[in-house]
Amino acid sequence: MPGLGASFGRGAATNYQQDMANSDCILFMGSNMAEAQPVGFRWPMKAKEKGATLIHVDPRFTRMSAVCDVYVGIRSGSDIAFLGGLVNYVLANDRWFHEYVLAYTNASTIIEKGFEDSEDLAGLFSGFDPQDDSYDQKQGHWGYEDSGNGREMKLDGSEDAAQAKAGKGRCGLHGHGCDGNSKPHTSACNVGTEQRDPTLQHPHCVMQILRRHFARYTPDVVSQVCGCTKDEFLRVAELLCTNSGRERTTCIAYALGWTQHTTGVQTIRTAGILQLLLGNTGRPGGGIMALRGHSTIQGATDVSTLYDTLPGYLPQPAAYDHAHENLNSYIAHEGMPTGYWANFSKFIVSLLKAWYGDAATPENDFAFSWLPRVEDDYSQLAFFNRMAKGEVKGYFLTGMNPAGGGPNAGLHRAGLRNLEWLVVLDWFETESAVFWKNDPNGPPPSDIKTEVFFIPAAAAPEKEGSLTNTQRLIQWHNKAVDPIGDCRSDAWFLYNLGKRLKQLYAGSTDPKDQPLLNLTWDYDFDEQPRLPDGTLRRIQGEPDLEKVLMELNGHRVNEIDPRTGRPRLVSGYSELKDDGTTACGCWVYSGVFPEPGRNRANERKITEDSFQPDWGFAWPNNVRILYNRASADPEGRPWSERKKLVWWDYEKRSWVGLDKPDFELNKPPDYQPPADATGMAAHSLSSPSATDLGGCIRPELRTAHCRRTTNRSSRRWATCSIPNTRTTQRYVSSRDRSTTSHTHQQPNFP
Repeated sequence: MPGLGASFGRGAATNYQQDMANSDCILFMGSNMAEAQPVGFRWPMKAKEKGATLIHVDPRFTRMSAVCDVYVGIRSGSDIAFLGGLVNYVLANDRWFHEYVLAYTNASTIIEKGFEDSEDLAGLFSGFDPQDDSYDQKQGHWGYEDSGNGREMKLDGSEDAAQAKAGKGRCGLHGHGCDGNSKPHTSACNVGTEQRDPTLQHPHCVMQILRRHFARYTPDVVSQVCGCTKDEFLRVAELLCTNSGRERTTCIAYALGWTQHTTGVQTIRTAGILQLLLGNTGRPGGGIMALRGHSTIQGATDVSTLYDTLPGYLPQPAAYDHAHENLNSYIAHEGMPTGYWANFSKFIVSLLKAWYGDAATPENDFAFSWLPRVEDDYSQLAFFNRMAKGEVKGYFLTGMNPAGGGPNAGLHRAGLRNLEWLVVLDWFETESAVFWKNDPNGPPPSDIKTEVFFIPAAAAPEKEGSLTNTQRLIQWHNKAVDPIGDCRSDAWFLYNLGKRLKQLYAGSTDPKDQPLLNLTWDYDFDEQPRLPDGTLRRIQGEPDLEKVLMELNGHRVNEIDPRTGRPRLVSGYSELKDDGTTACGCWVYSGVFPEPGRNRANERKITEDSFQPDWGFAWPNNVRILYNRASADPEGRPWSERKKLVWWDYEKRSWVGLDKPDFELNKPPDYQPPADATGMAAHSLSSPSATDLGGCIRPELRTAHCRRTTNRSSRRWATCSIPNTRTTQRYVSSRDRSTTSHTHQQPNFP
């Protein structure tokens, strides 16, 4: 989710569902949680029992509306204007959390002088190129004004990273990252040297640009655009302000009613701005709850099933990117000199070792050249458009039904008709499996040449594995019974398909076959497993998915655990190395399987601790509330006793609290980094850069959408949409002709 990634650093829900019981107010928009997530909805109801105010703003009056204290009906698609009005209300009435905003956002940062907002350019922003209908961040001066004494990263001896990122070709862009923005980064990579105005009066500081931009959303305009009354809007605005601050917190919850709009990124981004202004992020009962539509949507993007990212939100190398030609330049281009992303080389090298094992060596760049290169947009609509033109021969369809539930079923069916073959894995006959005979608008079945293979898949009780839900919580799902007949799990199908392909190409010396032949593919059970009733499983060839989870967790390549005779598992991603001695399939999951026999995703221990740290495993590092450094003031003291979460213990010289701190445990709040510091040493714990601290990893800034609509020169929270994401502001005028960046299809993502 690039809207959350651009605001906070990670494209994931900031809090966990149980924490909604600690809210003083909850605003639901684009969500019908009472019916769509009824189990989780018991936590907002607990908050209501304790006196919290529940607000539902939605075009429909549903069961969700009926149980809320306040319902406001708005026109479909007008959510972003309603949120813009809330931002303007907070600023115009001086209701923002001053100390919080100054400490933990970039409100005081000064933007380059050449930037111009939409009201200055008749609905466009500076940097728009009418010839190719796109924005150029560099020409638009969207970056931070630099003090001129920063540190520069080098790609090689002749060119610094700032020059490389300023625009040779389409560095690193692919997928929707190309939409409306053909060139990457804008500012020099001088980290921590941005000019600031702590008085917030400079006309080019983030706060002043924010004020000017959102001033248009007056209560009268909101009422006119959204169709609600002015009093209804003002009531919601006042409730949010009254229930935010030192003593109280408000949560915002959304679902597909936001993400499925073409302006979904901008809508979510505006909610992030609002929560930062009110001081609700990183605090109990606050944050943004991104309610998912399926059981492991978050996991699908973490691991990753998206075409343009690698597991752990590492960017998929691009075929046309000169900086992705070799491992060193890829690391220099995608990494950062400061913050936790300075460990980028450890993440990618460990991933390559997990995939290619002994074949990945320093001499061959750890097999970096074997990674597939992205050369075009392969998101769902773009790919089906290519399919409809006859440019795709075959397609595997697992757990999806585009012919019945896609965003353009007509296009999807047209694409399926032009395939030579289609493989459908599902546990019942979907519209996509029978599109050839069940399409009232299509040609007769005799005219369709697509050969369809329907593979009966196992249902949920008939398979095992992990599910990562909306709050980043990895939970293990145990198998209850064998699937009937010829039904097989998705994992069985993919694992055995991989085995057959490796057998088919065995002995080949062709260079293009080596990535497949050297791919680690050793997930067989050591002995035939048993069902819960003690009987042996009937299905042969099923992969041991705990071995897959152990690979995702990571291990030491050169150290054997005497308890298992297998490589020793790492306890977390802090142990990863870039010298080839560690392997890790998804660095953000590291810690989920820290030792033999301890699958933390399968732990179900309930204690008196309301955070339930022994129930499943939440990435990263089992942190339940992200960015929780912001729950304490710059001196490390809780903003209030009622809303305390983590704080600095002056006697223990350590951060302690109710949740696991989302940063370095022993770095004091008064730490000031030396001028030449790099990595985590470059960040203090009492400045806006606190969000870059250990555990707060910002992986989503590496995904296709927000990766190129953000300014990576400063990796910090942003209250203003200007430097950190173009898309938040682009709904303001119909004259803005650039292409809108979208979220990924569901499962969608950072």
